[in-house]
Amino acid sequence: MEDAGPNGPMVAEAPRRFAAWPEGVEPAVPIPGYGNTFTHTPAQPPIRRPPMRTEVTGPLELWRKLPCGDDNLAVLAPGRMAQGQLIHIGGRVLDEDGRPVPGAVVELWQANAAGRYFHPNDQRDAPLDPDFIGNGRIRTDAEGRYGFHTIRPGAYPVPAPGAWWRPPHVHFSVLGPATLSRLVTQMYFPGDPLNPLDRIFMSVPDAAARERLVARPIPPEEVGLGWLGYRHDIVLRGRAATPVQP
Repeated sequence: MEDAGPNGPMVAEAPRRFAAWPEGVEPAVPIPGYGNTFTHTPAQPPIRRPPMRTEVTGPLELWRKLPCGDDNLAVLAPGRMAQGQLIHIGGRVLDEDGRPVPGAVVELWQANAAGRYFHPNDQRDAPLDPDFIGNGRIRTDAEGRYGFHTIRPGAYPVPAPGAWWRPPHVHFSVLGPATLSRLVTQMYFPGDPLNPLDRIFMSVPDAAARERLVARPIPPEEVGLGWLGYRHDIVLRGRAATPVQP
């Protein structure tokens, strides 16, 4: 297909190609003992087709439609502080070549310090924190940087056969510059003893890919008084992409 240029027909650029996921990066689903993956995993393999211009160039400027700026989950309002260990999670959103992705919409949601979500589907017998909603949305800056102030979430048992718990984790949704760069994933905390027992975390077969799901602690002096800091870079579709988590 050709586009008309000021000096006559102009040949359209070839669609940008996205390489297939490396072996071991995609989770092995459905996950035994976790019913949601059975209801959300297609029974048939996807139909493959080359990405076209619509998928690789848009939608653009989603931040205009999705209001950003909710970067402090720990302080609901003046004088209303969430219960739990105060932490800061920050990092960069990068593309497959290590370049920053400016203007990406980054959403975060998580359980409270007792391991309960502020959501009607979570009816577990654990306390709700009236000062913690547990979700926020921001936009990356020109260098692809993002940051959230929040609290360390608690672990919680999975309502499924077998005794296993989800370790402390936060959920991320990233809306990048193209449909194919959409990413929904999770971040884990280093050294937590529940990490190797978590069936969702361990559903990613490749150990190096699992490590990309674990945040790195940063020195307290780099964060500021009162906050523990973690760095978590997120790589959109590409050779070192952050694994997708169910």
